[in-house]
Amino acid sequence: MAIGASAGAVEALLQILPALPAGYRLPVLVVVHVPRDRGNSLVSLFQTRCRLRVKEAEDKEETCPGTIYFAPSDYHLLVEADGSLSLSSDEPVHHSRPAIDVLFESAADAFGTGLVGIVLTGANQDGASGLKAVVEAGGMGIVQDPATALVPTMPRAALAACPAARQADLDGIISLLLEQTAT
Repeated sequence: MAIGASAGAVEALLQILPALPAGYRLPVLVVVHVPRDRGNSLVSLFQTRCRLRVKEAEDKEETCPGTIYFAPSDYHLLVEADGSLSLSSDEPVHHSRPAIDVLFESAADAFGTGLVGIVLTGANQDGASGLKAVVEAGGMGIVQDPATALVPTMPRAALAACPAARQADLDGIISLLLEQTAT
């Protein structure tokens, strides 16, 4: 699973990630737009609130089910063909590094139909073309209902680029995730 969020991300993720049960069978890859001049405190914030292992993604690391991987500040997070992670300092995308599109597009190539891509609240277009790539690869696209997002710009852009994506509020997203992994 790949999740992308920007403005309002912490609040949305604090509802979704702690709801995932111990033993969750998918790795969870998360990109949040974090300014490069600020340290990434997301791991310490979520470690005590989640039943899953929470860590910062490392270059060349293999993904493990039931682990939440946060992209480090100022690095793009990508998924290699073998499912391992890689980090890149390539140019920002949509003024962001890490960028959601970079993660989603590489994860779509690696995981295809096994990928769930989720775009949450945020203030730019990042995630829209990446979510389209997820759905075109046969994966499931989910977008936070813009009416429930703290900042609806990213969800609106994702829905415009990918009308086939499922739209839900945060509780609905949690339900979809639990259903998706129950099979």
